[in-house]
Amino acid sequence: MKLVLRWCCACVATAALLASPALRAEEAREEPGVWTFILENDLFYNQDRNYTNGIRLEYATPPGHAPNWLLDPLKDSFLFPENAEFLATYAAGQNMYTPRDIGVFPPPADQRPYAGWLYGEVSLAGENRRRFHALKISLGVVGPASLAEQSQKFVHEIIDGVEPLGWDAQLRNEPALLIAYQRSWRMVQKELGPFDLEVMPTVGVNLGNVFTYAAGGSSLRIGWRMPDDYGAPRIQPSIPGSSYFKATQFGAYLFAGVEGRAVARNIFLDGNSFRDGPSVDKNTWIADAQVGVALVWPRARVTYTHVLRTDEFEGQEHASQFGAVSLQVAF
Repeated sequence: MKLVLRWCCACVATAALLASPALRAEEAREEPGVWTFILENDLFYNQDRNYTNGIRLEYATPPGHAPNWLLDPLKDSFLFPENAEFLATYAAGQNMYTPRDIGVFPPPADQRPYAGWLYGEVSLAGENRRRFHALKISLGVVGPASLAEQSQKFVHEIIDGVEPLGWDAQLRNEPALLIAYQRSWRMVQKELGPFDLEVMPTVGVNLGNVFTYAAGGSSLRIGWRMPDDYGAPRIQPSIPGSSYFKATQFGAYLFAGVEGRAVARNIFLDGNSFRDGPSVDKNTWIADAQVGVALVWPRARVTYTHVLRTDEFEGQEHASQFGAVSLQVAF
């Protein structure tokens, strides 16, 4: 009987605590998740070739809200830092690749093949204020089922652009698997009067029939009231950023970064994995350089990134350059 009474008293106390204004106010202040839309396109620089377009929509949970089915098998592994807070990200996207001369059929054999990639992705990230580690797994399809042909023709019709004629020669349908792991850490953090400076080295590895490569690089941010994040979000392959941000007031910062990649496989250059088709001789060593600006409000972040990518295959006449815009809203 005493045990029952104690249990009843505990229930009453718990109910009273849950009904308290202080706790309700604390729950109301729970951090929101972040929705992100990313557009990458070379039309920013009056081009229409190679990696010509990428779109991505994603949702990042607040820290501490990763689902147990994703968290439990991984949280205590060597993949993540000690005392990390975990968040999950869910994303869907489409990438599009074309040769330089899109108004020619058949497409020139010495130029990049037509290809599209449609995918869904889930990731788990852990952060302990100084380190940010992320494991990402994506499944999708390369080939006509990616709907890249329809997407490009629809956009070109709207903007009255050149009609792409070579999509009948694109890569064939193939399931697409990509497993990516990256680490970023804050090596330098300094106050320069009203400004903050951060230097963040990064390393990563990607495995799968879409991309297989190892990467390393570094990013620099300098700004006023910089939010607690790891840089502007991007579409792979790219210099890593973060899908989640947290800001309490308006701020702005400039950023720059470089990354080198040793590429063992790139399906968009090597061609399909299990059948003959269009391909070019890829370059093993690739580098990206980027500069950009970010504007941040308590519930929103807008970034623009200019990206320069070295030649990805033999005979490529010009280095690729494209712009990346991201809009993030927390709610």
